[in-house]
Amino acid sequence: MDKSGVIVGAISGAAIVAIIFAVILAVPPTAVKADVISDNKSIPSATGAILTDYSKKLSLIEIFEKSEPGVVRINVQRAEQSNGTSGVGSGFVFDKQGHIITNAHVVKNVKKVVVTFLDGRSYNAEIVGSDQYTDIGVIKVNADLSLLQPLPLGDSANLKVGEPIAAIGNPFGLSGSMTSGIISQLGRLLPSGAGYSIPDVIQTDAAINPGNSGGPLLNMRGEIVGINTAIQSTTGEFTGVGFAVPSQTLAKIVPKIIVDGKYIHPWIGIAGRDIDPDLAKVLNLNDAVGFLVITVVDDSPAAKAGIHGSNETVEVDGIKYLIGGDIILSVDGNQVRKIDDILIHLQRAKSVGDEMVLEVLRDGRTTNIIITLDERPNGN
Repeated sequence: MDKSGVIVGAISGAAIVAIIFAVILAVPPTAVKADVISDNKSIPSATGAILTDYSKKLSLIEIFEKSEPGVVRINVQRAEQSNGTSGVGSGFVFDKQGHIITNAHVVKNVKKVVVTFLDGRSYNAEIVGSDQYTDIGVIKVNADLSLLQPLPLGDSANLKVGEPIAAIGNPFGLSGSMTSGIISQLGRLLPSGAGYSIPDVIQTDAAINPGNSGGPLLNMRGEIVGINTAIQSTTGEFTGVGFAVPSQTLAKIVPKIIVDGKYIHPWIGIAGRDIDPDLAKVLNLNDAVGFLVITVVDDSPAAKAGIHGSNETVEVDGIKYLIGGDIILSVDGNQVRKIDDILIHLQRAKSVGDEMVLEVLRDGRTTNIIITLDERPNGN
């Protein structure tokens, strides 16, 4: 259950699969297991420049040559390991102050982090902070200034399905590897392993394998549009479905981590289910859109605002349905087709303390309810 909230699976229930964070441990590949998946405004790059030239496209060779100096290999020794074995992940330079972006799961519960640059020079790194709910981590090195070549941050809001992209990282410890593919889909929900789902995630068919975690996903202008995070697989290896946290999320969360060591997420405090055709028929709705609130968490923003959860059970064709709860139709004027729309809006546009207007259908009538967003409680 995503306490933001929804009972949600990021993958089809028709196949038994696993969402595996793409970090490699020092074991044979066959033994790799899970470590546990707008608008058009420009986003400032890591150096503060605004990227507005969307016409210039580079070849894959040019993208690699331009980006490789800013991609690093990250070796970690985990706190529970006493035999010196380590994990391998990826990262990229964010600024000239030595901040490097990677995944939170790459540097979780580690006692040593070593960053290796393109020319082979290595530095011990300190962990600045992380956000487990978006799987973003920030580390810092005191490296030679010539090695700190920040990669420009692009705007993931401009991505289109079918657009070519490239990934650079260290799959299976093979440093500086590049793969390419396309944007397979946008706006996926990805389990974070921390009790909540990561919204607005990019799906790609570019080969992402254990060791790619934390590396950049790049558009054809050589701009970072995502951070490679996980794969969907039955084997622990690439099967054509990879996931990256979008640059919009990076641009919002990384500066907060650098300053405060963490990012505070807003939450609503509801759980429920999307309206599908069967449920729409049960509820006498014309369209299968919206989100039915089943549970309201005590003392949550939703509870304080008077959101109603389901209080009745009906059985239709042998299937039991919880009904009677509010049906969320829109948030701040944006239509809600399913829970993804609520979570993406929270991620992109809202902070703790903000108000959010929910349009709900209750007892056959629509009404607007204003919610003041609180800090998300720990999901562990």
